[in-house]
Amino acid sequence: MNIALLLSGGCGTRIGGEIPKQYRKVSGRPVFSYCIESLFVHERIDGVQIVASPEWQEEVARGAWQVIGKGLWDSKFRGFSLPGANRQLSIWNGLEKIRVYGKDQDYVLIHNAARPLLSAKQIEDCFHGAAGHDGAMPVLPMKDTVYYSEKGWCVDKLLDRRTIYAGQAPEVFLLGKYYEANRRLFPDRILKINGSTEPAIMAGMDIAMIPGDEGNFKITTRADLERFQKLVQEM
Repeated sequence: MNIALLLSGGCGTRIGGEIPKQYRKVSGRPVFSYCIESLFVHERIDGVQIVASPEWQEEVARGAWQVIGKGLWDSKFRGFSLPGANRQLSIWNGLEKIRVYGKDQDYVLIHNAARPLLSAKQIEDCFHGAAGHDGAMPVLPMKDTVYYSEKGWCVDKLLDRRTIYAGQAPEVFLLGKYYEANRRLFPDRILKINGSTEPAIMAGMDIAMIPGDEGNFKITTRADLERFQKLVQEM
């Protein structure tokens, strides 16, 4: 079974305003509904677990019904999980719920609601890339020259950009191994995790790299939101 874990619990403070970025309306639809549609309609995904604060859960359900219909929602929605103190603890809360109905050999696909332009091809590529491995993550090569600075105010050395990649979402992991990798980080180290794949790498899991999608960008700033609005209007 393949289960999607959608993270929609962030506050999005860098974009400004009182409404988190994933709940802003773009062309009459909340931002989160775009990737929800991609996840629910994809034939490789059997169930979807969603991390969202209680005050937004009804909004998520209504937004999903508008784009995929209540029938598809009822057939694939597995439940809500509460956000944690940081992103990785939100993932942990989702994993705890998924473990109730999932099996160790199942794959869990982790995606962020702030990346609305998730394509069916990227989902397929993630599952295809994970076959025979403990997981897979899409990456983008670095285009610019990359430097290392220990103190942040002067250049210490030049890095070889041919060996450096930027990670994207969604990431796919074997449920049992990934759950155990996160469990080992309690109580303190899990609070320092920034990326979903970090616990897997720290645990020695075999994570394949696959080509990412430059169009699958994350909405972090107001400029990102405006870019997304423009793209949706051009579709």
